[in-house]
Amino acid sequence: MLMEPRWKSIEKACLKGRRGIARLLLVSALLASACSPGRRVGRFADNQLAPPYEPRQFTGLLMVDAQNGRTLYALNADKAFTPASNTKLFTLYAALKTLPDRVPALKYAHLGDTLVVVGTGNPAALHPDLADSTALAFMRGFPLVAMANDQLADPVWGPGWAWDDYDQYYTPSRSAFPIHGNMVRLVTGARGLQVSPSLFQDSLQPGKQPFARAMHRNRFYQTPGPGDTLDLPIRTSPELERRLWSDALGKPLFTAHVPPGVRLEVLPGIASDTLYKKMMTESDNFIAEQLMLAVASTLGDTLSFESARDTVLKKWLPGLPQAPRWVDGSGLSRYNQFSPASLVYLLQQMHREFSEPRLFALLARGGEAGTLRDWYRDEKGPYLFGKTGSLSGVNNLSGYLKTRSGKTVVFSFMNNNFTGGSQPVKARMERILNWVRDHY
Repeated sequence: MLMEPRWKSIEKACLKGRRGIARLLLVSALLASACSPGRRVGRFADNQLAPPYEPRQFTGLLMVDAQNGRTLYALNADKAFTPASNTKLFTLYAALKTLPDRVPALKYAHLGDTLVVVGTGNPAALHPDLADSTALAFMRGFPLVAMANDQLADPVWGPGWAWDDYDQYYTPSRSAFPIHGNMVRLVTGARGLQVSPSLFQDSLQPGKQPFARAMHRNRFYQTPGPGDTLDLPIRTSPELERRLWSDALGKPLFTAHVPPGVRLEVLPGIASDTLYKKMMTESDNFIAEQLMLAVASTLGDTLSFESARDTVLKKWLPGLPQAPRWVDGSGLSRYNQFSPASLVYLLQQMHREFSEPRLFALLARGGEAGTLRDWYRDEKGPYLFGKTGSLSGVNNLSGYLKTRSGKTVVFSFMNNNFTGGSQPVKARMERILNWVRDHY
């Protein structure tokens, strides 16, 4: 029997060793993959979102690493949800892409000896929380002022708004040239009841009524208790709007229609980021609706939500994974429909286009004042920046999560159709997002 050459046996041993090393490396890679932070995020989320939970509840969650675009977890990410105030993220993007650093306070032209002012939808003028007097001071510098404020193409309410919320502070009407936030503010203090604007001093008729204001006129049935403040939306019209501006100016204000071809100048108003921050941290519906009108005014001559929306979607968001149903600026309407994937796409787009310090400063911040003040607290400072969204049976949160390892996670967590209170839903979101913060 011929003996195998020694070199041959050595070669076989080497081949066998290499195969063993290859198998070992493959097993090690599979184990590493199974134990990777991304995989652990998925397993934990699956465990937390598995039944039992309210059987009628519909949940969607998408989490993506902002740096490498890797999907960490996806559940119903392409399904349509009622977004509630998560809609304001789209409004914020529309404003960031369109409006200058200072929101247009008004447009104007000099026609003979008359200053003609045109509404831009600016929500800040003499707003009770903003007290911006830019437009008022400008108009006071002219002896004759005429106002064009009839270019609102939309109804004063958005489609799908709940009719029986008409008397609530969170549903002020939309208008072309708002003043005082389109609200009456009632304050009971040491000097008694103070009414602002004073035009409505004689419109109070306190008593037991099912609503705080008459539906079709400015008759108010509620007043605040001692030390309290009450904001009630007024029923607006172009005529009433001009009267309120006339009272603030202290002189007559004429009606104007701008002739075709007249070149209008723009008066810069309040810092845009001031409005954006109030809209996002406090979920201010009035500012959201008016900002979409301001976007439309910047893009053209007509104040139309639809024209602003269509331009934004076509020009800057053609790559949205699912086409949204976007019907208002605030999210008050249940007609709105957005998917978690579309919201994450938008958040990624904003993260690429705007600096983190500016973007995070505009959003609600965990543990601080605003809609997230009671959640996501940390003594070292905020680590979650986003936008809440709530209606009856709806509670959503979309935004950015800064992990302990220094990563940024973009997420959209949407919960629809639950019938109980929102506290368990919020607690589950916080539990999952906090775990991701600690382990990814």
